[in-house]
Amino acid sequence: MHSLFRHALLTMVLVSAVLGTPAPALAANAEFTPQVGQAGKDVIWVPTPKSLVEVMLKMAEVKPVDTVIDLGSGDGITVITAAQQFGVRATGIEYNPDMVELAKRNAQRAGVAGKAEFIRGDIFATDFSKATVLTMYLLPYLNLKLRPTILNMKPGTRVVSHAFTMDDWAPDQTGSTEGRTAYLWIVPARVEGKWKMDSGSLEFKQKFQDIDGTFTTADNNSTYRLTHTNLRGDQISFTVGNAAYTGRISGPVMQGSMRPSRDTPPAAWSATLISK
Repeated sequence: MHSLFRHALLTMVLVSAVLGTPAPALAANAEFTPQVGQAGKDVIWVPTPKSLVEVMLKMAEVKPVDTVIDLGSGDGITVITAAQQFGVRATGIEYNPDMVELAKRNAQRAGVAGKAEFIRGDIFATDFSKATVLTMYLLPYLNLKLRPTILNMKPGTRVVSHAFTMDDWAPDQTGSTEGRTAYLWIVPARVEGKWKMDSGSLEFKQKFQDIDGTFTTADNNSTYRLTHTNLRGDQISFTVGNAAYTGRISGPVMQGSMRPSRDTPPAAWSATLISK
């Protein structure tokens, strides 16, 4: 340290001690302020407007019983908004330690430190499987890298991305505000394969949430193509002839109710996966 500067600094500290006033903080102790475009591990930092954060969380139909996890949480705006406006426990995963501490301070100032948690971690090495709502603002290649992990999450998990898609996995819903776009996906249950029913068998082909299939009678004499097929999370519906089926998928079992026609009361049905 230059002798003149050292002398001046020591003098300032001594004077402060005598007068009982603290010495001015050094620049190194200044509070971290992020800069738009600053480099991160996988992406540069660009904040998401609060108005779009609100749209994203509304698209995901966030409720207090949910668990929201934000991948690459930055300054914490998504996590803090989820806790503050939707009453939910939320966690942000962020690699930059300065951003983690900034987000914690922001949560404290917003009065939601008890519901908003921030952890330093690599999104590719941190377990986020407990999320019922997953939010992110990442680049397309990162979305694709995460896609297999996301598709293995619990069916019905809602995933919302700012700006970027999942390639050929089409979104279930799109929203926008202030010229920004958000995309929502609902993790679909796995139904591809052959399912055995008392009255016959179902065979499904699947590409993400898009499904097609056939029903074959128990005597194998007749096969019908399924119509009006729909898969949303673990909820499934389809029609065989005039009979409308609705049900819920839980691993290798699906069950629900069916109406042979509009004028008849519903009856229970179930199916068990026998081959993929």
